[in-house]
Amino acid sequence: MKTMTKSPLQIARADYQPKLPNMLKENVALKMGEATTSVADQEEIRRLFPHTYGMPIITFEKSEQREHPQVAVGVILSGGQAPGGHNVICGLFDGLQKLNPKNKLYGFLGGPIGLVEHKYKELTADIVDEYRNTGGFDIIGSGRTKLEEEWQYEKGREICEKLGINALVIIGGDDSNTNACILAEYYKQTDAKIQVIGCPKTIDGDLKNEMIEASFGFDTACKVYSELIGNIQRDANSSKKYWHFIRLMGRSASHIALECALQSHPNVCIISEEVEARDMTLDDIVESIVDIIMERAGNELNFGIILIPEGLIEFIPAMKVLIAELNELLSDNEDFNTMHTDDEKRQFVKGLLTEKSLQVYRSLPKGIARQLTLDRDPHGNVQVSLIETEKMLIEMIAKRLAKLKAEGRYVGKFSAISHFFGYEGRCAIPSNFDADYTYSLGYTASLLISDGKTGYMASVRNLTSPADEWIAGGVPITMMMNMERRQGKMKPVIQKALVRLDRTPFKFFEANRDKWASDRGSYIYPGPIQYFGPTEVCDQPTLTLKLEKE
Repeated sequence: MKTMTKSPLQIARADYQPKLPNMLKENVALKMGEATTSVADQEEIRRLFPHTYGMPIITFEKSEQREHPQVAVGVILSGGQAPGGHNVICGLFDGLQKLNPKNKLYGFLGGPIGLVEHKYKELTADIVDEYRNTGGFDIIGSGRTKLEEEWQYEKGREICEKLGINALVIIGGDDSNTNACILAEYYKQTDAKIQVIGCPKTIDGDLKNEMIEASFGFDTACKVYSELIGNIQRDANSSKKYWHFIRLMGRSASHIALECALQSHPNVCIISEEVEARDMTLDDIVESIVDIIMERAGNELNFGIILIPEGLIEFIPAMKVLIAELNELLSDNEDFNTMHTDDEKRQFVKGLLTEKSLQVYRSLPKGIARQLTLDRDPHGNVQVSLIETEKMLIEMIAKRLAKLKAEGRYVGKFSAISHFFGYEGRCAIPSNFDADYTYSLGYTASLLISDGKTGYMASVRNLTSPADEWIAGGVPITMMMNMERRQGKMKPVIQKALVRLDRTPFKFFEANRDKWASDRGSYIYPGPIQYFGPTEVCDQPTLTLKLEKE
């Protein structure tokens, strides 16, 4: 048998032609809307971005065929991977080629650092064609270098001038697009003749607003996680003996957890934003789960599924205060840094904390308390994303149930298994929705570049309608910005979108979760992503997006 270098699905996906909005299939001209303002802190954002603030929202309208000058464009993949990144590049490449076959596209290698260190390769048709409709960012690689210093901007200018690059496209999340906005402003101020366009990427789903309905990759990642959750639910319903605690990506918001809950109907799903709004303690969360476990045990259902957002710890008000105190106390504490044993460090921390934080610290399992003092980032802060929240909850719940059993109030059996679903979803083959959406974003970016725009993010809206009816355009990045404290200083950043407790997706979840908690027949088994077949199976957007539109 001949050795295969590609799977049958890879071969089939290479032939898939992403759908475009009807408008982008025509010759178009840019249509300018009203002037815009930032989402908050208008005067401060205006002062920091005098050349790119207040620009209008852009849509497209049909026009006569016209000639477009030759351009060269550089593209950067920034931050963590998300399904569909390759199709943004494919859409950008195809759009540029349609405008002018002499246009060139360069990819900077390893993320923003490639721009600074002048590491790049030209992306030709032969290269781009190999990556159509594939997952991952491996066409040029990604990285998390932040473009924040003037010397970095100047190094970028050097290589752009050397290669004749007229525009940069930065594909990334809120931080990366904030950097894009700052870079656009700098090049505008210094008359560098380099445009900067952003594209909205993050599986976390927290880069969205009225003009950016979804960040790409969220759809695919949630479908991957929901398939896995559904498989585990089927197993739990078959063996009837395990409680599965599943931690899901999403440190800054609970969009992934909520979407996966809507798709699979688990017995418990914690929403971090609700925890914060209700001022819940860690003990409150434990008790709420224990109540459900006891209720199901009373019906001889000693199994279940619990979804936990990655960033839960930071949303518990008392834990947030504790972490802030630890960050302040330990970042530059020489006495602490010279201690050798865990017990020494634990006792030292206890002597410094306020009484309220000390109570919280004492309530934690020893392993978690130890992690809070050991694992620190380069700035000296607690690395919250490394805390295994699911294991912490299992330990605390098991301890509480053992006490209730000793008192004769709990008669069930509790066996728990922990999971973390993260990297499994970041580089999946993009769903049809993400393949189409990202291709349209890249194509849109090429049109914004051809008309000389800078400081914009490519936008494709009306996403719950068929792709033919999607509305493409551009949104000024400053429109999404506010001022936030970062590393002790107030900085302009794109405002993160949290789960809104007053919106339909959460309200639907809230109205149904009690039934899902107690019922053995509520589980949904989403199955794997479908790429071929009827549109109602293959092309659907997330339930979050559908409910928001309703």
